[in-house]
Amino acid sequence: MRFNSRKWIPFGAALSAALLLGCLKSEKSDQSADEAARNLTLAPTDSTAAMRDVPAPTPATPHRETPPPPPPAPKKPAAPTSFTLGTGTSFGLSASDSISTRSAKAGDPFSATVSQNVRDRSGNIVIPAGATVSGTIVAAEPAPNPRATGRLELSITNVTVRGRSYPVDLTVGAKDTVMQGRGVTGADAAKVGAGAAAGAVVGKLFGKNAKGAVIGGVLGAAAGGVAANRSRDIDVVLPKGAAIQVELARPLTVSAH
Repeated sequence: MRFNSRKWIPFGAALSAALLLGCLKSEKSDQSADEAARNLTLAPTDSTAAMRDVPAPTPATPHRETPPPPPPAPKKPAAPTSFTLGTGTSFGLSASDSISTRSAKAGDPFSATVSQNVRDRSGNIVIPAGATVSGTIVAAEPAPNPRATGRLELSITNVTVRGRSYPVDLTVGAKDTVMQGRGVTGADAAKVGAGAAAGAVVGKLFGKNAKGAVIGGVLGAAAGGVAANRSRDIDVVLPKGAAIQVELARPLTVSAH
């Protein structure tokens, strides 16, 4: 049998190409397998190294704006050091003692107490109830008869608040005074003492006898008594505890303490 080389040449070339192609595919397959194995081997090693050497990242804290500080608390206003009553402020007093024109005279001292708390426009107590006022008697004149009016005038010069005395200018208004008769005194009878004698003379002249003179004298005495009663002095009396109304003629400032 004769070997035909021409027929085997193409076959050999095809076989060579197939073997070469197979080798190339095998190399590529091995290379891909090596790369895959390398990746699988390195990934855990690198991950472990990262976990061992690098701390886990801290979660980012969301940014929060710092709130502004609260405004300072308003300062408490300082307590006042003094209080003032304006001109025209009126209030009541109570007489500490009885005053009568029968015994009182101009220049005598007198005192009274404040009846109720006296407040300023803000409601602060400037003069507390019970505070003492003092002054003098300006005039003390009894009424000359029941039909006339006497005089009892007062002047207040100081007020004492929490132990301190302050000069004050107060106008004294209404006073709860009463009129008190003394009865017929010797001084009152002296005003009409001639009435009895005049009656006796008239009785003697008209009666022509002693009896008439006696009757005239009795009538004259009676007339004189009536006249004396009508002319007797009547005293102006301010009883203890009586109300006195006053009003400030100028402002008054007192310490708050």
